[in-house]
Amino acid sequence: MSGGPDDLSDLLAARRAKLARLREAGVEPFPHEFDGVEPIASVLEAHAGLAAGEETAVSHRVAGRLSARRDSGRAAFLDVVDRSGRIQLHARVDELGEEGFDRLVSFDIGDLLGVDGVAIRTRRGELSLRVTAFALLAKSLRPPPDDYHGLSDIETRFRRRELDLIANAETREAFIARARIIAEVRRALDDDGFIEVETPVLQPLYGGGVARPFVTHHNTLDRKLYLRIAPELYLKRLVVGGLEKVFEINRNFRNEGISTRHNPEFTMLEFYEAYRDYHYLMDLTEELIRSIAQKVTGSTTVTYQGDAIDLGKPFDRLTMAQAIHRYNAEFAPQDLARVDFLRGALQRLGGDVLATDGLGVLQLKLFEATTEEKLVQPTFIIAHPTDVSPLARANDANPTVTDRFELFITRREIANGFSELNDPEDQAARFAAQVAAKDAGDEEAMHYDTDYVRALEYGLPPTAGEGIGIDRLVMLLTDAPSIRDVILFPQLKREQ
Repeated sequence: MSGGPDDLSDLLAARRAKLARLREAGVEPFPHEFDGVEPIASVLEAHAGLAAGEETAVSHRVAGRLSARRDSGRAAFLDVVDRSGRIQLHARVDELGEEGFDRLVSFDIGDLLGVDGVAIRTRRGELSLRVTAFALLAKSLRPPPDDYHGLSDIETRFRRRELDLIANAETREAFIARARIIAEVRRALDDDGFIEVETPVLQPLYGGGVARPFVTHHNTLDRKLYLRIAPELYLKRLVVGGLEKVFEINRNFRNEGISTRHNPEFTMLEFYEAYRDYHYLMDLTEELIRSIAQKVTGSTTVTYQGDAIDLGKPFDRLTMAQAIHRYNAEFAPQDLARVDFLRGALQRLGGDVLATDGLGVLQLKLFEATTEEKLVQPTFIIAHPTDVSPLARANDANPTVTDRFELFITRREIANGFSELNDPEDQAARFAAQVAAKDAGDEEAMHYDTDYVRALEYGLPPTAGEGIGIDRLVMLLTDAPSIRDVILFPQLKREQ
């Protein structure tokens, strides 16, 4: 923005005065339509081969925000920007007449214009439209961010996203990429025979994850309700009902901290397929992420914050103990199988060790303390402890762990999936253990979901299910350092 408060007040007053003069002259500053507009990128592409100084007889209609103006006597050059790009306008008095020309060059930076013009290439080689007609589509009463300096203040960018989108082409490109990523996810699952469904956002009992919920109250029903932390239990009830391949791209809400990786409201893809297991899910996940990267970025190698991430080769698949040893050579495999060693190692690291922690939970805690931040290249961590996986099927050979994985890329979890627990008695016992943990003070432990257990009693076929963090996937493919860069309106502290 230009100048201080007094300067801004003068600019606002000047723009409102122009608005009044336009209305006095019979010009409608906020018309209801401007039909037949072409994307600017299409115009640029259509005449990419036009030589410098060459003119055509081809007319185009474009619309966008006025971003720059350069007057030159009885001619002027103006830049207009839309979602797809920028094009130069060449305005001349002999084409528009004195009154029309003066009106066009009097418009303010930020005004929205509609233009008819003939495609030409200037002698300096820039594709332009020679203006034959124009219309004001919306008068901008506030000056936009300075086009040269852009909008760099982080707080303002997130809090006033409309200004960020006006000023920064990279922001527009990131959110266009986000839309393409979600479209490719939806297309891939649809092509694979999945059906898209919708499950409740307001739930009488939250579940499907380990998190603190947002709580609300429904007046008519006079009952407490929760914003969902995950749609998992509802989606699996649909599989019980015979919808054997389902997915939902959903908004979830978790009443937890805010960081570069976390926002209280976030987007997840969750999908479930009957008669499959977690090995199949890992194969599917590799193929899905690889395909999306290729289609959206043009490559299976992407750069994230300086690291080249190879999505084209097979992803690593390691147990927690294998990953700890690979990235921390001081931990020998045989020691990682000893409870006393793990307790001592965690205590030396200042970790929180409980008397009830078994081998699997201790390995998980050591993994989180020493290894998770080192997983830059795509890595599936498999065989999670049963104690921390209340909805996953226990492994047949070793029931202390589950047939579960988490996918890590660029030091953060991208996906979580497993072979679903479909034994209703086992699930009931796991829920009971979660209730005991909640009673003991664990605020994130799950409730006992009677409706879900009853659904399992009708029979859930062998099923594999997974959640993929859409926001984190978009971060990866757009090289965004913070989740706030890929959510249009992230949660922020109250403005002072």
